[in-house]
Amino acid sequence: MFKVAVPRLDPGMQSGKIVEWLKKEGDHIEKDEPIVRIEGEKTTFEVNSPGPGVIRRLLADPGVDVPVGQTIALVGEQGEPLPTETVTQPIAEPVAQEVTVAAPVSRVAESSASPVARKMAREAGIDLSKVKGSGPGGRIVREDIQKAIEQRKGQPTTVAVSTQGARAAAVAKTIKLAGKRKATAERLSYGFHTTVPVTITMETRMEAILERRQLQSRAGEDVSITAYVVKAAAKALEEHPMINSSLEGDELRLYSDINVAVAINTPDGLVAPAIPRTNRKSLTEISRNIHDLTERAIQNSLTVADLTGGTFTVSNLGGFGVDLFAPVINPPQCAILGLGRTTEKPVVVEKQVRAGSVTTLSLVFDHRIVDGVPAARYLQRVKELLENPAMLD
Repeated sequence: MFKVAVPRLDPGMQSGKIVEWLKKEGDHIEKDEPIVRIEGEKTTFEVNSPGPGVIRRLLADPGVDVPVGQTIALVGEQGEPLPTETVTQPIAEPVAQEVTVAAPVSRVAESSASPVARKMAREAGIDLSKVKGSGPGGRIVREDIQKAIEQRKGQPTTVAVSTQGARAAAVAKTIKLAGKRKATAERLSYGFHTTVPVTITMETRMEAILERRQLQSRAGEDVSITAYVVKAAAKALEEHPMINSSLEGDELRLYSDINVAVAINTPDGLVAPAIPRTNRKSLTEISRNIHDLTERAIQNSLTVADLTGGTFTVSNLGGFGVDLFAPVINPPQCAILGLGRTTEKPVVVEKQVRAGSVTTLSLVFDHRIVDGVPAARYLQRVKELLENPAMLD
């Protein structure tokens, strides 16, 4: 009996929503044939059957959020005894906490206080209903308010703000945090709480790459700037393996594969599919891979394989006029490289000032894994490769 479970695409993923069952109970299915479409934090992806057989039981309804790792379907031989399974239940929505608003001082408490005590209580923000009177018949007097003020000294002061006349901003639309945006928020929160991010920047001359791109364009070949940066990042990782690693628990894992992920914006949010063995691919292959991944990301047709296995990420906001930014590390990766726009700036060459094409690279790295000097050396190597693109061939 084969169990189909919701896969974890990254450490921050908590659940996946069942979008559509591609098979029904009683259908025959082959190994690696798609059985269900699930919406995760990065994209909607298909999950394949782990083996051949008959769909014996579907354990979750479309629209249900299912925790990562939980069984959602059983595949086996016809008549094979079913294991004991609990039908998946929707993840309970967080219960909104009730906000307790302090009730106004009761008229009973106010009437039991002397005029002076009432005035002192109003000025000091003392709740008369919480003051025990020492006067005749339990009447609250000046001394009682003074004692309450003394007891409150050294404690956090609560300022009572009247809501009378308060104005709330008009809400145009309320959007439930769900699907990709919800999972993205969870992933970034996970990264924020589990990494120690440090950012270093470096300016890089881009004239050589721009000249090569012109020649390539005339020859009918289109290689994007992002492809050059991805290739340079991958090649530099060969020489700086600590950047191509992750820290999971008390284990530091250095990866033998270099799979550079590329941050891609889609109408539904940000995704970062990876290019397998990026360092072994040519610039042309990388550029085509980026183009293909971008198209499929927009069409919401990326696979689980596309979205897993990344060991490093490149994010390019240069096309949006951004000069410098610090991208967020994609956990559990060690680092991410941000690329700003290429601009014309005065540069000094052999003591002569001339116009140059310059871009800014930003490396954000996890200081738990890598120190500043090794990170700077890695970024220097990326810069060197970009300024000498013939080294990337």
